[in-house]
Amino acid sequence: MRGCAANSQGNGYTDMNLFGMIDSSGQALQAERMRAEVVAANMANAETTRTAAGTPYRRQHVVFSAGGPDASFASQMGAGIGALTATASVTPGVHVAAVVQDTSAALKRYDPGHPDADAEGYVSYPDINPLTEMVDLMGATRAYGLNSSAVMAEKSMVASALEIAK
Repeated sequence: MRGCAANSQGNGYTDMNLFGMIDSSGQALQAERMRAEVVAANMANAETTRTAAGTPYRRQHVVFSAGGPDASFASQMGAGIGALTATASVTPGVHVAAVVQDTSAALKRYDPGHPDADAEGYVSYPDINPLTEMVDLMGATRAYGLNSSAVMAEKSMVASALEIAK
């Protein structure tokens, strides 16, 4: 099992698995890295008026999901119900469930000399706000740093436990 597991002695306490905690933090590091990459792609394409599909670039969002990437809704729901009855536990961690495109309309700017201008002289640009993207990037960077610190603390705990065992 990863993370916390129900104690087999039935005394109500929870056993901790340090390696499961490192795994959970590692999953969060991967998810936040993906979030930062998507923000970087959004920023890089903020002025892209034509993609391979012939449309303006669409802003992308990362959707996180709890549990491991192999955890279906049914298994998570069953585990959650089992946790209430002390027969199972919910899988800890986070993963990227999907990267979805924003459905907002493109911004129209009047630029009749642009090669992508329509008949009325308007060009469709992606609806990307650099301020919003920077806030998202700061959040991803902060979360990445915190999870990195958690991994370092967990490694220190494991090292201390091994020292005690000597």
